[in-house]
Amino acid sequence: MTPRTWIIAGSLHMALAVILGAFAAHALKSVLDEYSTEVYKTGNFYHLIHSLALIMAGLLQQQFEVDLTFTGYSFFVGMFIFSGSLYLLALTGIKGLGAITPIGGFLFIFGWGWMAVQFYKSI
Repeated sequence: MTPRTWIIAGSLHMALAVILGAFAAHALKSVLDEYSTEVYKTGNFYHLIHSLALIMAGLLQQQFEVDLTFTGYSFFVGMFIFSGSLYLLALTGIKGLGAITPIGGFLFIFGWGWMAVQFYKSI
């Protein structure tokens, strides 16, 4: 994808993360127990961070002409798997959803590692 696409995707994810955070703070306040609230907050935190990271990847790819395609896809898919599974776990209580969460975490780690490798190769 182009740097501009990553920036757009990150911006839209940022808006979605803010909406989902506000939704939880207001509409779900009386619905979620303490454990579920913490699970939801964790998903939302990583959603916010990696939305910004996706924007950053687009900007860095453009400015330094490095290939951050795998970084972008890793962050993008990682948000759905990591944050999405935590959102669903918090809302449904289905504990099995926690089993797929580490896949998203691995994708985040891979994305950051790929970025480091690409910049190291460009030295």
